[in-house]
Amino acid sequence: MPAFAARVTRWQARHGRHGLPWQDTRDAYRIWLSEVMLQQTQVATVIPYYARFLARFPDIASLARAPEDEVLALWSGLGYYSRARNLQRAAQAVVERHGGRFPKDFAEVAALPGIGRSTAAAICAFAFGDRRAILDGNVKRVLARHEGIEGYPGTPAVEKKLWARAEALLPRRGVERYTQGLMDLGALVCTRTKPRCDACPVSADCVAFAHGLTATLPHPRPRKALPVRRTVMLVLEHAGEVLLVKRPPTGVWPGLWSLPEVADARAAAGECRARFGVEPGRFAALPEVAHGFSHYRLDIEPRRAGVAQRAARAAEPGALWLSVEEALAAAIPAPVRRILQSL
Repeated sequence: MPAFAARVTRWQARHGRHGLPWQDTRDAYRIWLSEVMLQQTQVATVIPYYARFLARFPDIASLARAPEDEVLALWSGLGYYSRARNLQRAAQAVVERHGGRFPKDFAEVAALPGIGRSTAAAICAFAFGDRRAILDGNVKRVLARHEGIEGYPGTPAVEKKLWARAEALLPRRGVERYTQGLMDLGALVCTRTKPRCDACPVSADCVAFAHGLTATLPHPRPRKALPVRRTVMLVLEHAGEVLLVKRPPTGVWPGLWSLPEVADARAAAGECRARFGVEPGRFAALPEVAHGFSHYRLDIEPRRAGVAQRAARAAEPGALWLSVEEALAAAIPAPVRRILQSL
């Protein structure tokens, strides 16, 4: 039987994804940007963001010197905003340490903010042809099933086994197409649910397929009940504008623009007077919004009220009046976007 890598490579040439905006290039910046955007995000979602981001920041230097708010605004809607911050920090590090040229050394690439072992390997494989193994979520699933590796891939012991197999299966040549093939196989065929084993090029010696384990491998993250937190967000309006506040640099949605929050709807009017110097009218309840984080669920109660006059305090740094259209174009969290769109 042909080697695992040979079958994956041939399959990719015939059935894999071709013509994506970041393919057919050796530009490390473009490849790096795509790899970061594709972390925990579907290809179809990434494509328009990738195009807009490159149009505004065509190279590392332009990204490094850009205002953070502008970077976050272009990222708004992709989620996991630490990726955008790390992307800019890495660009600044490339300018400072490497004269603006993306490094070719694997260790130097992996040392940049937001780039771990697998992402660095993908960048080096696609940009420089390095023979490096990758192990993103899709590849973990492919290897866990094919090799019959039990356990949750997020645990160190299981991940160590997966890395060992990923290294052992590398082809001697053609690592770029093989790497793309692994990614495509996990995304298109060896999917989390309802894998298309009849279309898989490596099903003939797949342990999970042979023993009916495709539904159980890889083992899922051990389940535990997510705690629920609640907050009240205030939609304060004046002359067609809404009040946004900048969140702290740490914590949830760091540095993004958001709606003012209060712990208790009954105290909303008092907090508006104390914090912003505004006198709200009667508050009206909007539909609740639920937003899931990895460790808890946030239930948001939006409360809407008009404001007769904007206060001077709301024009100071940290608070800003914008039209709804301008607010939607700013760097705002996904649930805030949904609330504003509902207006």
